[in-house]
Amino acid sequence: MNQLLNKLERKLGKYSIHNLMNYLIGLYVIGFVIYTVNPLFYMQYLSLDPAAILRGQIWRIITFVALPPSGSVLMCAILLYVYYMLGKQLEAALGTFRFNLFIFQGIFLHVIASLLLYIVTGGTWRIGMDTQYLILSMFFLFAFMFQDAQFLLYFAIPIKGKWMAWIDAAYFAYAIVQFFLPGQGSASMALAAAVSLLNVWLFFLWTRNGSPYTYKERKRKKEYQQKVHRSSRPLNYYENGARHKCAVCGRTELDNPNLEFRYCSKCNGNYEYCQDHLFTHTHVK
Repeated sequence: MNQLLNKLERKLGKYSIHNLMNYLIGLYVIGFVIYTVNPLFYMQYLSLDPAAILRGQIWRIITFVALPPSGSVLMCAILLYVYYMLGKQLEAALGTFRFNLFIFQGIFLHVIASLLLYIVTGGTWRIGMDTQYLILSMFFLFAFMFQDAQFLLYFAIPIKGKWMAWIDAAYFAYAIVQFFLPGQGSASMALAAAVSLLNVWLFFLWTRNGSPYTYKERKRKKEYQQKVHRSSRPLNYYENGARHKCAVCGRTELDNPNLEFRYCSKCNGNYEYCQDHLFTHTHVK
């Protein structure tokens, strides 16, 4: 799977959206304004409604993302700041292509799950979801990659990444288990949590046994190592593997193992000559 992902990255990486989190935050801000002014507009025209999508309102596949994480200006600003910082860190760690894959795969799974549930139940289950759990699932990725990294929970309580992942897991589990409790659960929250976990699992399946570096980073690393290797060679080391080469005839010890080579102290520079030209060459000034 990782080899296939590498091939896709080589072919499609140039189409990746850099700073994708900036656009998501922009959608949330627009959604917050719309939801504050007229909540019904979002529900009627922008939300993830499988029936409306099947009727041709395909823009909902993207616009449902715009639902803000909170109706409070202060809380929304804090959450969007956290989402922004987390997304930037993940894009830097995963690479632009793989971060795009994680986000768009999650959005796609949300849409597919909603449509399938609607079709299979004959329209009985008309569930619309937002991307709250998709964004929260980024904590799983970050915590798994940087288990010893320290978060500030509520901007005050220091907590390591691995424990943050457990808290995140408990939050997801609560949303799913609550659905099965009589009169307690929200089908949309449970489905969104389950789909977001599926997205994390599929992403790890894509990238398992893979290098922590992206394709471009591995390429840059290889080129850098080659340059370092070339620069670390001694001055008298040549591409064909020879260590000595006559500046006049060009012969090396590979041409004749019995040849002897010496540097000329009268030449201006590091010029090496074989025994036949050591005393007969014209000095370089």
